[in-house]
Order: sequence, then C-alpha cells, then structure tokens
Amino acid sequence: MTSDPRLPSHVVPHRYDLILEPDIPAATFRGSVTIDVELVEKTDEIVCNATDLEIDSALVVTGEGAAAVEHIPDIRLDAETERMHLTLPTDLPPGPARVTATFRGTINDQLRGFYRSTYADEHGVEHTIATTQFQSTDARRAFPCWDEPAWKATFATTLIVDPDHLAVANSAEVAATIDPDGRRRVTFAETMRMSTYLVAFVVGPLEVTEPIDAGGVPVRVVHRPGQGHLTPFALDVARHALEWFTAYYEIPYPGDKVDLLAIPDFAFGAMENLGCVTFREVLLLVDPEGASQPELQVVADVINHELAHMWFGDLVTIKWWEGIWLNEAFATFMETSCSNAYRPDWRVWTTFGRARAAAFDTDALASTRPIEFPVVTPEEAEGMFDILTYEKGASVVRMLEQHLGPEVFRDGVRHYLLTHAYANTETSDLWDALEHVSGEPVRRLMDGWIYQGGHPVIDAEQTTHGVELRQRHFTLDPEATETKQWAAPLGVRLHHDGAISEHRVLLDGPSTLLTAPGSLVSANADASGFYRVAHGPVARATIESGGPGPRTADERHGLIDDAWALTVADELTADDWLRLALTLDGETDLTVWQALSAGFGGLARLADDEPRKRLVGHIVNLAGPALHRLGLDTATDDDDRTRELRATLLRLLGVVAEDAATIAASHDRLDHADPTIAAAALIVVAHADADAGPRIRGIWKTADDPQTEQRHLRALADLPLARLPVLDDILTGEVRSQDGPYVIRRALANLHAGPAVWAFVRDNWAALNERFPSNSVARMLEGITTLDTAALVGDTGAFLAANPVPQGAKQIAQHLERQRINAAFRVRETSRFEASGTR
Repeated sequence: MTSDPRLPSHVVPHRYDLILEPDIPAATFRGSVTIDVELVEKTDEIVCNATDLEIDSALVVTGEGAAAVEHIPDIRLDAETERMHLTLPTDLPPGPARVTATFRGTINDQLRGFYRSTYADEHGVEHTIATTQFQSTDARRAFPCWDEPAWKATFATTLIVDPDHLAVANSAEVAATIDPDGRRRVTFAETMRMSTYLVAFVVGPLEVTEPIDAGGVPVRVVHRPGQGHLTPFALDVARHALEWFTAYYEIPYPGDKVDLLAIPDFAFGAMENLGCVTFREVLLLVDPEGASQPELQVVADVINHELAHMWFGDLVTIKWWEGIWLNEAFATFMETSCSNAYRPDWRVWTTFGRARAAAFDTDALASTRPIEFPVVTPEEAEGMFDILTYEKGASVVRMLEQHLGPEVFRDGVRHYLLTHAYANTETSDLWDALEHVSGEPVRRLMDGWIYQGGHPVIDAEQTTHGVELRQRHFTLDPEATETKQWAAPLGVRLHHDGAISEHRVLLDGPSTLLTAPGSLVSANADASGFYRVAHGPVARATIESGGPGPRTADERHGLIDDAWALTVADELTADDWLRLALTLDGETDLTVWQALSAGFGGLARLADDEPRKRLVGHIVNLAGPALHRLGLDTATDDDDRTRELRATLLRLLGVVAEDAATIAASHDRLDHADPTIAAAALIVVAHADADAGPRIRGIWKTADDPQTEQRHLRALADLPLARLPVLDDILTGEVRSQDGPYVIRRALANLHAGPAVWAFVRDNWAALNERFPSNSVARMLEGITTLDTAALVGDTGAFLAANPVPQGAKQIAQHLERQRINAAFRVRETSRFEASGTR
C-alpha cells in the first residue's frame, strides 16, 4: 500500500453518470461511467480508484461543444494501491473535463462491492439477487471512482435488468423503458452530493410494499417474495423515525424517498446508503406477535440508527475514516434517543447500560485505543467499526449531552448540520458548533475522551467534611501502571433531610471535595457518565448494611456492574461482589437483573463442588422469589420489560444455576404463546439437553421468519456436547457465511465444547477465512476470551501470532489480553472460592 493512502487532489469529481448491466445468472456485470471533474491544475495524469475490474476503454474530454477535445489515455491498473491511472499524451489545462470509462466485473460472493445473495422460495427453488455493500472502500469494485469520503459528488444511476426483476437505487425511479433485447432500462433521479460509499443498487426477484407517507417522504420495504406480512413493524418504526429526526434536526430529510431492503446475505447489520438502506433480514423483517421484546427492540434500534445517518453521515460526512466515530457514535446516540421516544415503556436508555458495560470492558484493557486515531490503510478503516467507535463513542456523546443540557446540545447539533450540509467535517467542527451555541469549552472537555484510550474510575467516599471524589485510570489488569487523567463531568446525587439533590461537578484534576450537605447516593447520576465508581470502605459498608437506598435503576445497574469490573481487576473479591449482590433482594428492574446474571454467570464458570453448591444456593435464594413473584407464565398486565425480566430469571436459574425445576418448566414452555418465554425456554433447554439438538436443528431449517431461524441457529451452539454438529453445517454452507462467525463466537463460550471449537477454528482457518466476510473474523474470535486456561491462552496466542488478521489486529489484541486477564481471574478467585466456600 502506498505511504500516502489518499488520492491526489488535483482532479475533483462533481457528477457521475453510471450505467450498469448485471447478468445475474452469469454472475458478471458490465457498465460505463461518465464523471464530470474539475482539473485544479494542469496535469497529464488522472488517478482514481478501481479494483477487481477489467477496464475496456477510457476517454477524457476537455472543452464543450465545438471546442471539445477528446484525449485517449493509456490505462494502468495498480492492484496494490487499488488505483486506475489514466496517462494523457499531453498536459490538460485547468478547468472542467469529462472522464468516461467502460468496464466489466464479477458479481462476487464475498459480501462486499457488487455481490450476489441467494434465497430459497417455499418450493426450495434457489433465487439470486445482486446487491451492494461499499463501506468503507468497496465502491471501487463496482465502478471506477474517487472512493474516499471527502470526494462528494452527485450520482445519476441507470440499471439495465431482467424485465421480471425489481431494481432499486439511492433515489426515486424517474423512467423505465424496454430495450430492444427485452431488458428493462431503469433510470433514477440524480442524488444529492454524497460520498461513494453511500451509493447502492439492488436487482433481483424481490417484492416491495406500497409506500407509506412519513412527513412527505415515501417509505417502502423491499423483501423476498412471501415476506410482506413481516414488514408493517419496520414501516411504523421508519415513519416515526423520519418524523422524529426531522423535528430534532429541524432539517428536512435530504433524499427523495426511503427504501428499506432486507438482504438474505449481508456482512454488516445494516448500511445507511442514502434512500436505499440495506439490512440483514433479521434486523428488518419481524412479526411482533412472534418476537421477544429484545428482538423487537433491536429491529427498531437498527432502523433508527440507519435513518439517523441520513443527516449525520450522509448529509454531513467525515473527511477521512479516522473520524468514523462521528458518524457511528452519534447515530448510536440518536438511535437510542429515537427508540426511547418510540417506545418509552422499553426504557431504552436504561437498556443501553448493558452496551455501555461492554464498552467499559474493552476500554479497560491496555490494548484499548482512542475513539479517534490515525487511519492509513483500508484494513485499518475496517477495524474502526468496533465497540469503541459505537458504544463508547455514544456513551461519551450522551455524557456531553447531559453535561451541556439536552436543549443546548440539540441546538449545537443543528448548528453543526446546517453549517456543514453537503460537505465534510472532522471532530473539531462538531466541538466548534457546540461551543458556539453553549459557550462551554467543549473541545478542552472532550479531547481527552476522544484522543486517549481508557476511562477513569472515581473513588467516592463519605467523610465528615463531605464527599471526597478522586479520579484514576481504571484497568482490568491488576499489574498495569499507566496513568491518565480526564476532564470528567460528574453527576453526584446526595440525600439530605428526606430529599435528593443533584450536583454537577467538573473533575478536572486528581480530586475534589463536594461539601454540599447530605450523604452520598450516587457519584454517577443516572449512570450517564462514562466512568466507573469505586466506593470507599465507609460508603461500601453503608450499602452492604442498608442496601442500595434511593438509587435509580440505572444507578443500581451501575453499582453492580462497576463492582463486577472491580472484582475482575482484583480491587474487590468475588465474595465482596456477592455480598453486594445479595443486598438487592427484592430487585424488580430488568437491566439490574441482567447485570446480576452476568456476574453470577462469571462466578459459576469458576466454582466447582462445594463452592458451586453454595453459589447456586445464593442464586436460587435471590432469583427464585423474584421469578415466583412474576409467575412462570405471562400475566395480562405484563409490559414488555416485565416479560423480558421473567425470561432473564428463567435463563439465570436454568442455565447458570442448572436448577432442575426450571429446566423442566422450560421443556414445557418451548412452544409457549409468549415468544419471550419460548425464547428463554429454548436457551435453557439447549444448555441442558443434548437430545434436543435434532428438534432445534429442524426448526432452524424450516423457520418461516428470521427471528425463529436465528434463535434456533444460535441455540445449536449451546448444546452440552463436546463436538457440536453445527460446525459441520458451517463448513458445508448450510449456515450462511454472514452467520457462521457469530455461531462460532457463541460456541467458543460453550463450557462443554469450547476447546474443541477452538481446535475446529485452528484446523479450518484457511477455509473459514475464505468463506467469512473479512470484517467478521475478529468478531468471531471474541469467543476466545472465555478459553481461560493456561494451555488455551498459550495455544490461541501462538496461533494468532503466526496467523495475523490485519483488518482486526487491534480487536484481536484486545481479545487475547482479555483472555489472559480472565485466566488470571480464574486462578485467583478459584483459590479464594476454595478457601471461603462462597460463604
């Protein structure tokens, strides 16, 4: 790869006229592109991006009308730099020019560029569609272009397709005619100025819903035949989102229509192509009567995320990939805000606490990275799409919103979007807009959170003079010595004379003393700050003796999750965490129980014999009464969070505690009318009963909706077997390549099969890398973090050192570090368990 990854800047594209002719049965395409450019200075070479293409001809025209001059360049393709060089016989003068190229390519099976996706109809007949995925740097695989986000242009697309095929692109169809050979020529309106990674087109035997109106914007869902009944929920979410975002941003939707497309094979979750948003089927098509609450919420969240991008990402776009966090973190923040407005009863910001907890865990490693860091290669750009960009980034944005105030923050965002509409930005532009509106030193406050990795832990202690607050760099590794400091906006809640007061404190140094009257309730009000809290001996003793007190559900979740992180970091013992957990007798909040379940699950992996019996006793004594209060079956007045709480308790008792009565009850509820109960029962039974495997596999293969299919596919990774048959399905292609990495990730965590699954990965490394999308390999390997014995730590580390994954190097380093930390935690806490018996 060239030392300078960016294209020369002396030629600027303005408009693309793109014609493509896909031949789906032959898996090939041909096309032509005419690009209006501006020559900034005289030049004898034009350089743009192209790879995996055969260029048949090229022509450069300068001047207009009778003064037009045609120039025939020499064509050179550089596979290493993925560039096309057009060398002219003489210098071209500055001014407008037109570059035309004809080309051919393959509709590949790699789930990137212009690729093919297949599905089987109700008769088992296979059908193929052609679709696109261009982010980050794969538009160049479909047509020659300036394939960098800063080179915005308009696009006028024409698709020549089989007369029976649907054709969809970024903008509305403006003409459709029949060519002499019988094919249909579909012409689409010219788009707004946008980056090449947002261009999209999909062709094939698909169906589309009638449009609904969302504030004047037509919205449709494109799907395979026979799935129209699974589209109303997505249409309702999209209508709400477009209207909500238009009101929030005070800017009209920048396109002329919105199509949401369910793609059978898709490497990512979804992609925010302007007006032509592509999704995995399971993240768009859903039957609300047959889906659990988390399954419904994830569909709503993903739709909201992608539609948030229409403004923050599409209308205003990053200059270069190091700023991708601006797109993704803000879209994650807006997704959560919009979902919370769509279904307030879901309490989505409370649920987000679990995603923030996962970001904390990665960010507490020595191998973490800053949210923004220099990006050079396409592989580095691909590696930016991780939990630190999305969840940590969104958490930091949420913290800033709470610090500035929601109204001021929104006004700053509006100012940013209006100032930079149809243009490109970098991080400082957002800070400038927020400073302009708020008058606050946003850049000074935020630079430490964006440009250095890690986060603080706030040591909070009640003293006779007030609440003492100290910050230090938090890490899960007890041996780590690196020190950092942040400008930390703290929210502190105190209890005094029967009332709660909240205080905003900017901790811009090592420590401060809050002298307001009252006793400490929370040093992270509503858990909106991206920092851990460690309570001193006095504050912790107060909690252990009196319970969590007037903490909100978000704060109780933070209390348990922070304590678990401190336990992994050897600042607390497992017994300390357990004593704290047991103070939550009578807890009724779903998200708090999810944190409790995660901690109990971590301890259960370590405990054997008598310590395990005592641990199970604690779980049953705490969770059993909670489940009894709810009942095993749905009550008529249950809301969605109550239904999911019941499911969480079923999984905790059935999977972690291996409670025989819960397992038996789950067997009886596999076909329960409440899909939330049925989904939980399936997980319990899969973990407990290897004989359930054939039934689970049969339902996976015959499911007629994406949620049922994915639910049962995942369950095949949970079976209590040393050798999981689903691994063979991955190699034969029975499991789609988009799903295989995530099945393996789950299977690696299987207590019975984990080591054998690792051996499978190691022995089939080349085949898996060839089959799976490149962006998913590092995500697959996240499962190694649970292989926490010294032998497996050594084996995985040696193998991955000898077989690097360039596009996931940073993530894999994080997985290996967390694996080592987990192994040390196992050794340390197992010996303590044996000494204490978990009391």
